[in-house]
Amino acid sequence: MRPSFSIIFFTVLSGTGYGLWMLVGVTFSRLWPNCGNAGLSSADTETLVCLTPDAIALAFWAGWLLVVAGLVASVGHLGKPLRAWRAFSQWRSSWLSREGISALITFVPATGKLLCMLMASLQVADTDMGVSVPFWLDYRVSDFLGATLAFGSLATVYCTANIYSSLKPIHGWNNRVVVPTYLVLAIHGGLLVLWMLNTLPTTWKIGELREARWQLVIGLGVLLFSTLGAALKLIYWKQIDRKQTTTTADAIGLASLGSVRSFEQPHTEENYLTHEMGFRLARKHSRKLRMICLLAGFAVPALLALLSLLMPKLGMVAAWISLSSGLLGIFVERWLFFAEARHSVMLYYGAHQD
Repeated sequence: MRPSFSIIFFTVLSGTGYGLWMLVGVTFSRLWPNCGNAGLSSADTETLVCLTPDAIALAFWAGWLLVVAGLVASVGHLGKPLRAWRAFSQWRSSWLSREGISALITFVPATGKLLCMLMASLQVADTDMGVSVPFWLDYRVSDFLGATLAFGSLATVYCTANIYSSLKPIHGWNNRVVVPTYLVLAIHGGLLVLWMLNTLPTTWKIGELREARWQLVIGLGVLLFSTLGAALKLIYWKQIDRKQTTTTADAIGLASLGSVRSFEQPHTEENYLTHEMGFRLARKHSRKLRMICLLAGFAVPALLALLSLLMPKLGMVAAWISLSSGLLGIFVERWLFFAEARHSVMLYYGAHQD
């Protein structure tokens, strides 16, 4: 199929943003101990106060930027953007509608956490915090908003992946590997952004010990998800490279009659279907782009993450190179995801599936 850059930018940017929100949401919740006596504490020692480290706050804002940029890019693919609201009505049967609804719902905890962070900054700046703790600094609020944000982001990426994996006429997309690949690449991109933000010199103010632990978690996370992403893509490419047995008779529903072939082309000029669905990528170019995807998207971040764990002083340089290389690899992967897809409708025009 012909790759659409608006969809590529949408899926990569919003996917990375939602992956970053998954990580931030887990961090906001009590699954990661950023709440408690490491921040401010009230006079009542049983009441915990949740403050957000600077690196996580920056990651939260970066998630906003990436998600909104991706959603804006998706508008460029719509024929009539003013009618986009109608897509929300088909949530019972359409993964596209479910994606849109999940995206909107996810903005609720994201906005709630944003307001809590703003109120917390004003509270810390204007009051002593010596007697009572307002609700926006209560750890239970952070638990709820963080868990909801992580779950909503996960659900949105899951719905996005199912838009493609549910399309049976496209063999390359109707594949069980598509959904886990989307989820892994979203978290992988989010980890690369979080790693870069964590290396900024003024982002951590909660102690060297916790900073070292956090850097270790991020480095191991990049190493893990780079390996998972590369493994999933290799499995996916191996499956779609298998020779397909679908024929023209299958495409037009006449397989029971035996062999079917076209004795004349349906028309002499290109139409919308042949333009959009008939795009073909040469096999030699496909191999080169796959290698670029594996090296830039997964190998370079994994090797630099391992190097930064062994030599922490190289952390900032490694993080920035990994982010640039990793996003390049993800963009190439997403372009290939569309370019290598083969729609069964082309069998009607006499084309053969690879």
